[in-house]
Amino acid sequence: MGQHFLTDLNIARKIAAAIEGGGVVLEVGPGMGVLTQFLLERPDIELYAAEIDGESVEYLKAHYPTLTPRLIGGDFLRLDLRAIFPQGVRIIGNFPYNISSQIFFKILDNRDLVPQAVGMVQREVAVRIAEPPGSRNYGILSVLLQAWYDIEYLFTVNESVFDPPPKVKSAVIRLRRNRRKKLDCDERLFVKVVKAAFGQRRKMLRNALRAAFGNFGGAEHRFFTTRAEQLSVADFEELTRWISENG
Repeated sequence: MGQHFLTDLNIARKIAAAIEGGGVVLEVGPGMGVLTQFLLERPDIELYAAEIDGESVEYLKAHYPTLTPRLIGGDFLRLDLRAIFPQGVRIIGNFPYNISSQIFFKILDNRDLVPQAVGMVQREVAVRIAEPPGSRNYGILSVLLQAWYDIEYLFTVNESVFDPPPKVKSAVIRLRRNRRKKLDCDERLFVKVVKAAFGQRRKMLRNALRAAFGNFGGAEHRFFTTRAEQLSVADFEELTRWISENG
């Protein structure tokens, strides 16, 4: 299932402690319950869990019967979070590496419902999400998540604490919803601009954006001689407004 099971209980305890505020929490991919056991110990949390693997679901029912009424046997990426958690939900998990980016995009799609998320992911993904503009690791997911969340890189996790051990290091990050209610531009166009800009990240923005949107009637923007990784969220908002007027 693309999952590496955490075996170090101290790290599981640290991850469980990293989710703040209590309330309704959904654990994504609990597996054999290494993280689950510490989340269930927290009296401030009403824990739900979504697990796609049938064997893991049966194991969790047998070993954590108090969780059973709130155990969802299914694919997190297909869940209708709005229907299940209309009042909102915090999300936590040792995210499967092969779908971690998809999990974050789903969180983005439900950002009005998800005030906070804590996830263990491949270290390079965590670095990419948390990096500021100007870094070579800064990319599409960095911009889109940082538009709506404050990102904290909490700690690195070594390969040896998993079974089977992955070939890469992992890291735990925390996302806290910021105060932004809406972007200062067309939000759908913003996403298209960000994806187009990083689609040819080695090129200057002039070339990357003209390939996606046309030549703008020959008009130039001050960012056209820069590269995508140099632009902040606010810069992309400005660029999106300009493209909306000149596209």
